[in-house]
Amino acid sequence: MTTPPPPAVSVWTLAWRQLWRDFRAGELRLLVVAVMLAVAALAAVGFFADRLNQGLARDARQLLGGDAIVASDQPTPAAFAEQARTRGLQTVRTTGFPSMGRAPDDKGGASRLVSVKAVTAGYPLRGQLTLGQAASDEGTPSNAAPAPGTVWVDPGLLESLQLKVGDPLLLGDASLTIAAVILQEPDRGAGFLSFSPRVMLNEADLAATALIQPASRVTYRLAVAGTDPAVAGFVAWADAQVKTGSLRGVRVESLENGRPEMRQTLDRASKFLNLVALLAALLAAVAVGIAARDFANRHLDDCAMLRVLGLSQRTIALQYLVEFVFVGAIASLGGVLLGYAVHHVFVVLLAGIVKATLPAASLWPALFGVGVGFTLLMGFGLPPVLQLAQVPPLRVIRRDVGALKPASLAVLAAGAIGFAALLLAVSSDLKLGLIAVGGFAGAVVVFAALSWVAVQVLRRAVPDSRAPRWLVLATRQIAARPAFAVLQVSALSVGLLALCLLVLLRTDLISSWRQATPPDAPNRFVINVMPEQGEGFRALLDEAGVKKYDWYPMIRGRLVAVNGKAVDPESMTDDRAKRLLDREFNLSHAAAMPQHNTLVQGLWTPEEDGAVSVEEGLAETLKLKMGDTLRFDIAGQMSEARITSLRKLDWGSMRANFFVMYPKAEMPDLPSTYIAAFRAPDVPGFDNRLSHDFPNITNVDVSQSIGQLQRVLDQVVRAVEFLFGFTLAAGLVVLFAAVTATREARSREFAVMRALGASAKLLGQVQRAELLGVGALAGFLASGAAMAVGWALAKFVFQFTWTPSPWVPLAGATAGAVLALAAGWWGLREVLRKPVVETLRAAAL
Repeated sequence: MTTPPPPAVSVWTLAWRQLWRDFRAGELRLLVVAVMLAVAALAAVGFFADRLNQGLARDARQLLGGDAIVASDQPTPAAFAEQARTRGLQTVRTTGFPSMGRAPDDKGGASRLVSVKAVTAGYPLRGQLTLGQAASDEGTPSNAAPAPGTVWVDPGLLESLQLKVGDPLLLGDASLTIAAVILQEPDRGAGFLSFSPRVMLNEADLAATALIQPASRVTYRLAVAGTDPAVAGFVAWADAQVKTGSLRGVRVESLENGRPEMRQTLDRASKFLNLVALLAALLAAVAVGIAARDFANRHLDDCAMLRVLGLSQRTIALQYLVEFVFVGAIASLGGVLLGYAVHHVFVVLLAGIVKATLPAASLWPALFGVGVGFTLLMGFGLPPVLQLAQVPPLRVIRRDVGALKPASLAVLAAGAIGFAALLLAVSSDLKLGLIAVGGFAGAVVVFAALSWVAVQVLRRAVPDSRAPRWLVLATRQIAARPAFAVLQVSALSVGLLALCLLVLLRTDLISSWRQATPPDAPNRFVINVMPEQGEGFRALLDEAGVKKYDWYPMIRGRLVAVNGKAVDPESMTDDRAKRLLDREFNLSHAAAMPQHNTLVQGLWTPEEDGAVSVEEGLAETLKLKMGDTLRFDIAGQMSEARITSLRKLDWGSMRANFFVMYPKAEMPDLPSTYIAAFRAPDVPGFDNRLSHDFPNITNVDVSQSIGQLQRVLDQVVRAVEFLFGFTLAAGLVVLFAAVTATREARSREFAVMRALGASAKLLGQVQRAELLGVGALAGFLASGAAMAVGWALAKFVFQFTWTPSPWVPLAGATAGAVLALAAGWWGLREVLRKPVVETLRAAAL
């Protein structure tokens, strides 16, 4: 009578039972945590970026005030409006320029620089203009121009001029009644003078003000709106007209006219958030690889027993494959849910920047996060686990056979390439992705090579005769397993590299942001100070307590020739180059280069005749190079000079900056005025006194803009620091995984030494020495690599000065030693407590 075969159990059932047992035993804890952290970090950034991009696409037309804008420095040619009407488009005209608004004498007579905007009926075509009677009102929407004889103003203007709704405002030769305050203006714009309070009036009242004169600097805008095909046809026609060269100073505007200093801050923040997410994913890959190998090592005996009981290699392989599919699904979905929750924190932290209600997130970030989770597990976690199917049944009686082998280069390369491709895709910046991924890949090779050398040196550096016993044993412990020591040091170094890199970059990046708008940054720009007024103007500043300020001559000049060859805007293909050649530059001169400028090429030689220094961005746009000769037309006078240096300027620094500067203290033959940039003193009536004593000057108050920029900066910093916690957690997971991966081997070795008479105190000293040594080496290597990768990121991605301290390697070694000791104490605390007999029985030596 034959015994019937046992009932077949499906692979799915075996995998589910194995998954449940491993979860209860804590075998999968590190794997799940590592994958969840990586997916959560990438999904959080992805959800936020996805919603933000959708919101910008939705609101683009509202921010423009129309579907397309034609802007010019002369009245918009009638042909554009006729073409728009022919195509069935709605049109609205606006006229903008700076001027001085005044309160009547019986209301104090105060004056203030304002940004005047004259509009026609139907404004705005897109977006919503909101009006109220006070700044605290909820406001009501409006799409009509102010009634003739009235104006709408920003709330700040009422406060500075001590006026209220219903009072008259003097604007040029006209007296107009303040009818409402502007609470929201969709197409506010981003020019320098848009920092000033807005005054909006009906175009019919513009002539009565007599403010527009032949030399006035005015921007005329024609907004159009209609169906997408009609707008696209109009834009194509308008671009063709501009490119013919018959029109000067005419351009088709887009959303790219944003404020450069805020856009630079947000771009840097976005890149840093992407970098943090990338590093979290890289660290997770290391943690998954270590944890998976440790998981496989602990299941070798189980698989050998399954082979003895008749389970085939194919069934074992499928069992673990299905188990990891379950683990990947659970960890990835958990990470996506965590990332979705975290991205709401970003929305709250950046509420001052993202004021509009954002659209719902799409499924793409969730799908991408799940893909990253499965790639991590399948590319780095599954290869060592699949080796379990090859464990021979003989391992049941011979523990020296069936050990795990290093994964093949083909398997590792396939996983690494796939994962790197995903990271490059999520980085949103090829340069950032290549430096981060390539830097880490190169660092791993360097870490492995240097740690191997260190292990060999260590073996010979500690003599048995004179060194303490605990140090000799710790050294022998490390040297006995050189391959594993290299793996452990490399893994620790990678984790510490990410932490060092983020700490250093975060510190310097936030410092560069803070330095861009320090607490004492200038909040007043005064232009058109005549040379004969200079002494009196500076005396007034000294009297008011203003000691630190920028003071430079300002010369208006048009570039007319390069190397003796006349330049023409239409000869340029770049739109910015055309605009630059189509207007006058602000030139200046000084014997010493301004301290807030950085020399990037050439030499600044004081009082050098025939020399000029050019801003590097201008040189790049106009294709200028060192040694080129420039000729400027300055009020009819020709000035020719050779480029002897290039400077880098920070246009968001709130300092006086110039495209072109002569390195000379005096240039009396050239007509000039002066510009001053300073922080206004807290003296009542200071601005009014300036305007009274020097009525011809233009005083630009940028206090509100600086305050807004600093608030945005604070919010960005909080968001960066919040996500920084994810990578910190991922780094600690790597440290914990690298240290605890030796737990089983340490248990057996320490049990043998205790059986041979070693005390628990001695073994504790050995363990601490080993952890401190490995951690210090890893920290030293990681901090050195962090300085190199950080320099590349700072220079080529974030574009700020990289100034790491020479003490960074020492601090890195100390931090590595402390973190490794802490992780070892937590992960290995049971090793010394476990009874010797229990350990030896489990080891089955």
